[in-house]
Amino acid sequence: MTFNVLGYATQSPKSPLAPFYFKRRDPRENDVVVDILYCGVCHSDLHQAFNDWGISQYPIVPGHEIVGRIRRVGSEVRKFKLGELVGIGCIIDSCRECSPCKNGLEQYCEKGYIQTYNSFDRHDHTLTYGGYSRSIVCPEDFVLRIPKTLDIKAAAPLLCAGITTWSPLRHWNITKGSRVAVVGLGGLGHMAIKLARALGAEVTLFTRSPSKEADAWKLGANYVVISTEASKMEGVKCRFDLIIDTVPYAHDINPYISTLTLDGTLVFVGFIGDIDPILNTMPMVLGRRSVAGSCIGGIAQTQEMLDFCGDHNITADVEIIRMDEINGAFERMLRNEVKYRFVIDMSTLDDQ
Repeated sequence: MTFNVLGYATQSPKSPLAPFYFKRRDPRENDVVVDILYCGVCHSDLHQAFNDWGISQYPIVPGHEIVGRIRRVGSEVRKFKLGELVGIGCIIDSCRECSPCKNGLEQYCEKGYIQTYNSFDRHDHTLTYGGYSRSIVCPEDFVLRIPKTLDIKAAAPLLCAGITTWSPLRHWNITKGSRVAVVGLGGLGHMAIKLARALGAEVTLFTRSPSKEADAWKLGANYVVISTEASKMEGVKCRFDLIIDTVPYAHDINPYISTLTLDGTLVFVGFIGDIDPILNTMPMVLGRRSVAGSCIGGIAQTQEMLDFCGDHNITADVEIIRMDEINGAFERMLRNEVKYRFVIDMSTLDDQ
């Protein structure tokens, strides 16, 4: 059985998002139905809507930074109750059998994790639709608790921007005294600064824009380095244990490699395609430095991040928009005109 849901969808790479009725499945025995209150607007929503990565399946209902309340539960649900405030992020299922899944690394599922949207359900192979909608159905094992201490509007982006930057901080064991640099100050970059500082690290922002300096201080950065100034880059050679590169398009990473300490790592948290210009491996070999990638985070680690944010009162800096403002929001994102995450008030969908 199914039920009708209103959302916002795009029908092609050239189409604006518009009201769209579609069907959700009735909850299976281990599913919950969540009425969506707020949904963050991730840069990957834009990429998927425009088919920038060449993998989009239309129609697309974007949205994977979801906060809402449970309205229905399946017969075997044990972890959650009706009315609970919960979150749903980028992953709504996985094979649960491979080594990564068994070790809480569902994002690296060997069979491919099931995305909240633009993916195919593991059981009935129907296209998944995301959080730009009134409600969503999700297995309870992929649902998260939102700490009561957090502003739920500003907590929504933690479900992607938060965990995407938290996961590398944890994997590379960032603690008090570590030195972390962040490349780029957007939705991901501003969360990386907040989380790294809360872990006790010294944090530096790399940016090409002097205008970002004041915001970096407010967010907690200890230092700001203008990456186009050679003398400033020379002054931070061999300094950083970890560099989190959040820039969502191809760019030259060579200047950053020499700023890593011995055994330091630069980690990409976005899909940028080919590295251009070509990476010079000499500074890597001579300093035993690494370039790596990191993909969101597993469910247990996402809950860890949410709990940490609850304990330290960490949320995203957000601008609340109406559902019918989403196309304008996409245009502003392309112009880097948001500080630092749009969040849709999903109650405004009822006005459609």
